[in-house]
Amino acid sequence: MFIGEYTHSLDTKGRVALPAKFRQKITTGAIITRGLDRTLFVYNRSDWEALAQKLVALPLSQSKARAFARLMLAGASEIESDSQGRILIPEYLRKYAELKKIAVFAGLYNRIEIWDETNWKNYKSKTEASSDEIAEKLGEMGI
Repeated sequence: MFIGEYTHSLDTKGRVALPAKFRQKITTGAIITRGLDRTLFVYNRSDWEALAQKLVALPLSQSKARAFARLMLAGASEIESDSQGRILIPEYLRKYAELKKIAVFAGLYNRIEIWDETNWKNYKSKTEASSDEIAEKLGEMGI
């Protein structure tokens, strides 16, 4: 599982060091794709395969299902870390996630989210400010 929050700098080529605690979980490579909230999602191969199977099973007749499948599948790219533990984030994904100099890696159990540092700080402060309301809604869902 992926847990924790880590900050790393992007180099001029779009490479960034994968947090050491995450490297061991994706030794056979991983998939990076567009996520939600202007983030990037990174999955190990087995979790990606499970998600991809669900996406291709969505009904083609529903426009929102097609749109979500396109967002996730067409935006996907295989990644591997180099000898220094860095991954290359393709330019189109860096642009989508508005990644500039600093990337934040957030471990969310079965995936990693990669955020631009400023976007992450803004999101986190907004979420923390409404944590009571969020907790109440989750309580209504049985969590």
